[in-house]
Amino acid sequence: MQKRTGLISLLVLLALVLAACPAPAAPAPAESGAAAEATEAPAEAEAPGECADALGCVEIAAGDPIRVAYMLVVSGPDGSLGIDARRGAEIAVAEKATLLDHPVELVGEDSGCNAEGGQAAAQKLAADSTVVAVIGTSCSSEARAGAAILSDAGFTMVSPSATAPDLTDEAKHVPGFLRTAHNDKVQGQVAAQFVAEELGLKNVATIHDGSPYAEGLVNAFSTNFTEMGGTITAAEAVGPTDTDMRPVLTSIATTKPEMLYYPIFTASGGLITVQSEEIEGLGPTIKTMGADGLFSPDFLAAAGASAEGMYLSSPDFSTFGPAYAENFLPAYQAAYGEKPTSAFHAHAYDAANVIFAAIEAVAVQNADGSLTIGRQALRDALYATSGFQGLTGNITCATNGDCADPRIAVYEITAENIANGETPTTKIYPE
Repeated sequence: MQKRTGLISLLVLLALVLAACPAPAAPAPAESGAAAEATEAPAEAEAPGECADALGCVEIAAGDPIRVAYMLVVSGPDGSLGIDARRGAEIAVAEKATLLDHPVELVGEDSGCNAEGGQAAAQKLAADSTVVAVIGTSCSSEARAGAAILSDAGFTMVSPSATAPDLTDEAKHVPGFLRTAHNDKVQGQVAAQFVAEELGLKNVATIHDGSPYAEGLVNAFSTNFTEMGGTITAAEAVGPTDTDMRPVLTSIATTKPEMLYYPIFTASGGLITVQSEEIEGLGPTIKTMGADGLFSPDFLAAAGASAEGMYLSSPDFSTFGPAYAENFLPAYQAAYGEKPTSAFHAHAYDAANVIFAAIEAVAVQNADGSLTIGRQALRDALYATSGFQGLTGNITCATNGDCADPRIAVYEITAENIANGETPTTKIYPE
């Protein structure tokens, strides 16, 4: 009994001694609000591997690559949209080569330009703790399904081409989503101004395919067009897998529109363009207009000669900085043997470089050559981006994730474009 009492007394005394000793101080967290264009060298961490970031950290061992992922459509009828963007990101990676003495690696997932593909791609990327940030998505339907998954997992994505207005609407925006692409509120307004003021048309019928992109752009166009005194004679919808557009087109013809406005994607857009010529009251003489979702050689191949004279709104390439024509386009053609195949290659290049700048601003270089990158710190740095000079203009990110300097133009498809399988590059509006 005395031995047991003595042992207890010894343990109590030892506990009192340990309590009197102060615990070692935790290392200070990396600064999380640095602007993306900051150039100061990252500080060295005192305790590699420890993370105080609210969303966790990506730990990159000495010599290992910094992995940035893409989440883009790279197959199927809309594949040229995402392939073109992926190439822009690849050029940015090739130019950067190394970041903080680490190679940069681009990996990715095909997100299919639909909600199902966006959800599946987001789930795969969210499960990969080595991915630092994501360039994506191509389509707004992918972002609507996948952005919240990535955001909740602590990832931040910068989209080069998901343009639906609701993605950055205050009520629906998720904190992990930003974009270097324009907001379609701008594209819808420019398209309406072109139709009402430049062409002088009063009666337009619209068609969307139920996607967030097409529906949002039709709504933006219609709101602006009617405010300018125009009339929407019919507002129709088709399914993304429909192949017979004649019933919808026949119904539209009875409303006697002067133009069909259908800012949709390649497969449906090609069918509408061809089949509208067969419908009495529409025929080959009615004016037609789409948007950047049809800005690809795949659409020209699908629509053929029926696309001649069609108008497309898209980013205004003539407003891009001098580095676009002098450096980027030659690099693109040297690498891929052709001109850009869609509209958002430069936006993806800018998205990649904004991410690189944010990583440089917040990554902590450890004494052993490893890196610690806080996910919240990185997100904060991206939102703090201000005055970043990209190919597409002055990139400054708002609290809703809109970062673009949006400039929209209208192009007209020519017989030469169709024959060469090349998207138009000469704008007709504005001057």
